[in-house]
Amino acid sequence: MSVARILVSREDDDQAGYEYLRAVPGLEIVEYDPNSLNLSESQRSVELLMPPYRGSHRPLDLIELLPNLRMVQLLSAGVDEWRPRVPKHVMVASARGAHAGPVSEWALSAILAQLRQWPALVRFQDQHTWAHRKFDAETLAGMRVLIVGAGSIGMAIARKLDAFGAESTLVASSARDGVHGPDELPQLVAGHAIVVVTTPLTDATIGLVDAKFLAAMDDGALLVNAGRGQVVDTDALVLELQSGRLRAALDVTDPEPLPADHPIWDCAGAIVSPHAARTVPGTNRLCYQVAAREIATFLSGGTPSNAAYL
Repeated sequence: MSVARILVSREDDDQAGYEYLRAVPGLEIVEYDPNSLNLSESQRSVELLMPPYRGSHRPLDLIELLPNLRMVQLLSAGVDEWRPRVPKHVMVASARGAHAGPVSEWALSAILAQLRQWPALVRFQDQHTWAHRKFDAETLAGMRVLIVGAGSIGMAIARKLDAFGAESTLVASSARDGVHGPDELPQLVAGHAIVVVTTPLTDATIGLVDAKFLAAMDDGALLVNAGRGQVVDTDALVLELQSGRLRAALDVTDPEPLPADHPIWDCAGAIVSPHAARTVPGTNRLCYQVAAREIATFLSGGTPSNAAYL
């Protein structure tokens, strides 16, 4: 059997996945430093590249230094940073599916935190105030939730919401049984107390949640973004938050990282987490399990299920 060689980061989060890669027939691990462009001749000769688990954009410039490259296997759910930089003849595959559990858990926690007024309660606690009857909590039971992005993450969120008695409406890039297509989205926004964004970043989704979309949301509705910051028009969202008409829970922002002087920090109706929805113990192993499966499929001559195309 011929052997294919793959560049894999030597950082701790990545070494946790070596066992899965070593189990792939015909694959040899070649370690590299994702912070450096200095590659040995042996490293330059590899056929596969895996960006690191954290800060996956760091080795983007290595693409031009790998003449034999045939595949880039990502550990992220999205491919938007990499696909435009990778030559058309090189396969790009994601780790879609590995993030569904952690990110859906974050989405549910963000929704419940907002509905049960935990940000306000923490501020009361900081002031040593017993806030009985000083805030208005809501229940998730019976609420209608619009999920924009019906991939593995969006579907996992819908399952969790169902357990709380909420009703989910799903929208994807194409319609299928139980899932609406993008052309229906403008008519679906109103009537939902919560809108959850999990769609990947594509030409069709950049700025999708714009001023018109936000204006169509019900008064008091909650926007949850667990997808990509560029899907939401930040300036338009700030205006809605400052007016107090909408609320938001954001794991991703545009710009990102969010500057210290950005107005979203001071919006009482917003909670922000630092692109950390997947960051819980064990997610890196889940990503490597999916990645190893994709690589094995590729090396056997098949098409990885998470392959991304231009």
